[in-house]
Amino acid sequence: MTLLTRRALTTAALAGTFLPGLSRAQGRKPIVIGHRGCSGERPEHTILAYERAIEQGADFIEPDLVPTKDGHLVARHENEIGGTTNVASRPEFAARKATKTIDGQSVTGWFTEDFTLAELKTLRARERLPQLRPTSAAFDGQAQILTFEEVVAIARAGGQRSGRTIGVYPELKHPTYFASIGLPTEDRLVAKLKALDLNSATAPVFVQCFEVGTLKRLRAKTPARLVFLVDAEGGPPDQPGVKYADLITPQGLKDVAVYADGLGAGWSQVIPSDGQGLLPPTSLVKDAHAAGLQVHVWTLRAENYFLPTPLRKGDPASPTFLAQHGDVTTLLKALYAAGVDGVFSDFPALAVAARG
Repeated sequence: MTLLTRRALTTAALAGTFLPGLSRAQGRKPIVIGHRGCSGERPEHTILAYERAIEQGADFIEPDLVPTKDGHLVARHENEIGGTTNVASRPEFAARKATKTIDGQSVTGWFTEDFTLAELKTLRARERLPQLRPTSAAFDGQAQILTFEEVVAIARAGGQRSGRTIGVYPELKHPTYFASIGLPTEDRLVAKLKALDLNSATAPVFVQCFEVGTLKRLRAKTPARLVFLVDAEGGPPDQPGVKYADLITPQGLKDVAVYADGLGAGWSQVIPSDGQGLLPPTSLVKDAHAAGLQVHVWTLRAENYFLPTPLRKGDPASPTFLAQHGDVTTLLKALYAAGVDGVFSDFPALAVAARG
């Protein structure tokens, strides 16, 4: 991508600038991660979303990574791209529609692993949630699918414009599944980290994954900081029968700290809520910090649809009520007060403003 190449920085040009991502215990403010970019205002994982996130003050931008048929790592939240591109309108690709089982779930659509990078580059991105985010949907058709290298170039160019170091926060999606079809992603990512001078514990990068085995293997291959993603329900896709709840006890977190530097938890695992309001923080942040782990929580979104009932604003009878913005600032401030080291947000500006 010529534009990105012109605007990319060398690592040397970033030398001496602020390195985001240190823990609260080290005196840093919590980081703000642009979740898929500024995905509340622009189609996710596009140059539009990533540059918007940087403009709004994000410290990191997040590319979820899935492979192409010819082995490139591209930024898509899932390998199924029917919901976020115009592939369904392309008659030459109609025969590639398929049904696959991914992490135990049956999924029908079009999948990145069935396309070369050159073919994916002919597609255009579109908003995943147009009914909730019509402003973002107005940008449909304007942006290509990006490679991991292009996302890094966007971060470095944004750092040059802003005078800040902008980090990247890739997530390896479904690595066990991709290994099973002959497209393993772990070594591919490590090779990219090395080629992009990001393969160190001080580089502005975190690598995240929901799978334990992947993180353990990565720990042996790269010194880059690793983050174990957990949810309030379920368990790691590569460990049937194991629950996330079993892995985030005080002892479980000590075990996690052997192969990860941080914990990526759902925000409700730190600040629960009920029908009346937000509840006091759980012990998760305290327990994780005691184990030496940073805590980055996901995902802070402004729309009423994603907020607990007490934080919703507006007339529930309105046809646009769920798309209207509620009081996400109160939730953000509660998370910061609970000691989290970072937040993922679809609206980085709101997270930055609440951080102060």
